[in-house]
Amino acid sequence: MVARSTLAASAAAMALVAGLSACAAPPLLAPGATYGPNPQMAEPHRNLLAPTVNIAPKVGWPEGVMPTPAQGFRVQAFASGLDHPRWLYRLPNGDILVAESNAPPKPEDKKGGIRGWVMGLVMKRAGAGVESPDKIVLLRDTDGDGVAEVKTDFLTDLTSPFGMALVGDRLFVANADAVVGFPYQTGQTSITAAPTKLADLPAQRNHHWTKSLVASADGTNLYVGVGSNSNIGENGMEEEVGRAAIHEIDIATGQSRLYASGLRNPVGMAWQPDSRKLWVAVNERDELGNDLVPDYMTSVTPGAFYGWPYSYYGQHVDTRVQPQDPARVASAIAPDYALGAHTASLGLTFYESTLFPATFRHGAFVGQHGSWNREPKSGYKVIFVPFSNGVPAGAPMDFLTGFLNDKGEAMGRPVGVQTDRQGALLVADDVGNVIWRVSPAA
Repeated sequence: MVARSTLAASAAAMALVAGLSACAAPPLLAPGATYGPNPQMAEPHRNLLAPTVNIAPKVGWPEGVMPTPAQGFRVQAFASGLDHPRWLYRLPNGDILVAESNAPPKPEDKKGGIRGWVMGLVMKRAGAGVESPDKIVLLRDTDGDGVAEVKTDFLTDLTSPFGMALVGDRLFVANADAVVGFPYQTGQTSITAAPTKLADLPAQRNHHWTKSLVASADGTNLYVGVGSNSNIGENGMEEEVGRAAIHEIDIATGQSRLYASGLRNPVGMAWQPDSRKLWVAVNERDELGNDLVPDYMTSVTPGAFYGWPYSYYGQHVDTRVQPQDPARVASAIAPDYALGAHTASLGLTFYESTLFPATFRHGAFVGQHGSWNREPKSGYKVIFVPFSNGVPAGAPMDFLTGFLNDKGEAMGRPVGVQTDRQGALLVADDVGNVIWRVSPAA
């Protein structure tokens, strides 16, 4: 049991942060202004003493309550009773792998001082402070009823696992500190073989610890998303070597190179079916105001620089970052599609099945984990962005909502998104500890 003094100290700290962050903010932009191919850029706004802190405290799902799907769809629990499920991967036989994971312990000299302590309290209250289970669970729907009858520990004793990719008979897992491989046989429900390291990944402080993973179509390369070690480089750029970037790893040799950089926290990655380009969902920086900076998804240009930390959304200079680098700012590419300010857009998958209506074909589902640095809250839902000829083609639609109750508390928070073998959408909920399944109502 947590001591009352600890609880009192946590409550006092949260009250202090809330008080310090209370500061008159400029009016909000119009709804939808920070979404789409040409989002509006608000004027930067910084509170004098502390950032805006407006979290949704974790409460979990009451009995019989579920999120709300778009009209014409229904939702059910594909699996429940999980332990902080973050990311999903579908094997060729239809089995679903779930990374049950959270941040690894930070080295004692990388805690982040008072600010890091306060942020730890914030994340814990939001449901992100649990110890990492460090495993991957296999789920199998044996009779096709949309509910997983089989649930087994597939891989254990990992290190904050996240991304997964099967190439031939090798399953690769992106731990927080390395990409490792395991032998895999179709249909097996657990792997006991020791991992083989393919390549190290930047770790240390692990301000952003998730490492997403996708394979090239020909199976020669892996692509790994590595987030920054800070908000805007405040821990020193020596800690950012190889971070805020996508790495390309040669599977045959384990050699890696930077594929793209300046991406503050690149998480969900997927190949767009029409263009065959790599797309990524990116968390942008905090503490510049309620409507700044929009998170985004973008096609990835090999060798491109996307601005972090010196600029955002192309060449909008972040004056907090000193010293600046004008040459790098001048080279920064603006992303393709904004996903709203502070929505924490993490999950990304393109719809390639035929179970949903044709309007969903080859469009993008995005899991928005939800804000902590915005008033009012944003995200906490799954959205859909239509595509045509390989590019976004319209406004986003809310596809799965209702993760907050009427008190603004989090019953759940969506993260990874993936389709099952029938074409329904699966959504990992790391606060509700559920995998939700959304399918047509009729």
